[in-house]
Amino acid sequence: MPDNDGGLARGATTVAWRPPRRRRWWFAAAAVVLVPLLVVAALWPATPGVGDAGSLIRARLAAHGAPVLDSLPRSDRVARALVATEDSRFYVTPGVDPISAARAAVATITGNVDTGAATLEQQLAKNLYFPQDDGLVDKVKEAEVALKLDAAYTKREILVMYLGAVYFGHGYYGLPAAAQGYFGTQPSALSWAQASLLAGLVQAPSAYDPVRHRDAARLRQRHVLNRLVATGVLTAAEANSAFAAPLNLR
Repeated sequence: MPDNDGGLARGATTVAWRPPRRRRWWFAAAAVVLVPLLVVAALWPATPGVGDAGSLIRARLAAHGAPVLDSLPRSDRVARALVATEDSRFYVTPGVDPISAARAAVATITGNVDTGAATLEQQLAKNLYFPQDDGLVDKVKEAEVALKLDAAYTKREILVMYLGAVYFGHGYYGLPAAAQGYFGTQPSALSWAQASLLAGLVQAPSAYDPVRHRDAARLRQRHVLNRLVATGVLTAAEANSAFAAPLNLR
């Protein structure tokens, strides 16, 4: 019973007000959507433009004596394997995958492991503009530059830039250098076996080095081929045939 002064009865415990569970979920959902948008808007002027992306790639290749990739080969097997493995929604996202971004935001809020995967545009943005940065703000900047890349270039142009600049290990920068260095051939002549091996290298060139860590490289190649089957590029029989085919490493 309340005391004469209208307070709580002795021994009663004051309980802090909390919004109903459903309302708390709405607050969390609003934070997931609005906070990233506000951060993006605030940092947008501070991120670089992307008109110099091609120049940055040519300068990097020149520094390493690597040839320039001007266009995708007609048999763009590495590009298809790359998309299947690294960014299967590449052709339908605007440079940032909303599904992966939302998953990463929820993981951050709940303190779980970030399961969001970077799109090819985000990987290219990091490669060209933020190679040494890994903080949260840097990740936001990478996402913003990824949006700028997607707005400024076609998807095919982005694939050309990505495959022209990415590191494949053993000092091979760009697809032409990797195809020649590992297999003594041109990108257009790569088999599915060779293309799937190269596509698997970009995630971790040292860990999946086919010369020093052949077993790990082969497991990664199998994963790439499985992704090609999952995305409808190859049949299971074609993937098995590619895995059994000789690589002819130099």
